[in-house]
Amino acid sequence: MKRIIGAAILAASMLAAPSAWAEKLKVGFSPEAYPPFWVPAASGNWTGWEPDFIEALCAEAKYECELVPVAWEGIIPALLGKKIDVILNSLRINDERRKVIDFSDKYYEVETEVVEPKDADFGIEPEDFDGKIIGVQVSTGYQTYAQKFLAKNASEIRGYATQDEAYQDLAAGRIDAVLDGRIAMNEFFKTDLGNCCSSKGTLPRDVQTLGEGYGAGLRQGDTEIKDRLNAAIAALRTNGTYDEITKKYFDYDIYGK
Repeated sequence: MKRIIGAAILAASMLAAPSAWAEKLKVGFSPEAYPPFWVPAASGNWTGWEPDFIEALCAEAKYECELVPVAWEGIIPALLGKKIDVILNSLRINDERRKVIDFSDKYYEVETEVVEPKDADFGIEPEDFDGKIIGVQVSTGYQTYAQKFLAKNASEIRGYATQDEAYQDLAAGRIDAVLDGRIAMNEFFKTDLGNCCSSKGTLPRDVQTLGEGYGAGLRQGDTEIKDRLNAAIAALRTNGTYDEITKKYFDYDIYGK
């Protein structure tokens, strides 16, 4: 995987309109479709829940934000190398990443589902994956979860650069199952390709691999940015802006518990 807060003119452009705000923030994101969070427009811009949220967040925190496209596998190195100032791209909060970066408070979370062909006759317990090939997007909590809990049974945990590629192989019968978040999975089911498959159930929550929700990725020690973003997240939740944006894309609360 988009205009209550504005027109989301967001390719690599300014999100918060230039004003007296002197502070600028380079916001890293991976330029791949992840509906309804990130949806490419024909103009080359990006729309979706997360661009809307980022625009509102930057305005609330009084930052002039610039979206900077970065390949997903290089997004944390880009942050550490100071090519960007923050990652706002559905980055899962977990202890492994905390070894090298810091996080804001979460701004949404999602359950993890097992997607299989509709006629598949196996479930979601580890032993159900005996001899199966499981597809996951690389450098995600889904990959870590599969390696931790399912690798002993599965014949292979196959990594993909994008979730779309994993789904394409699932639909083509080249793999047996895919792990994905509930929100992105539902978007897949809306496509023609998604007619092949269904969810076989929700995986048990494991904080170490699936994290504590999704937050902004920050360099360790960038406390001022962290404090301002946290205050802005809280304000958007309190003043109704968060719910206003969310209702455009979802018929349920994505913030979680």
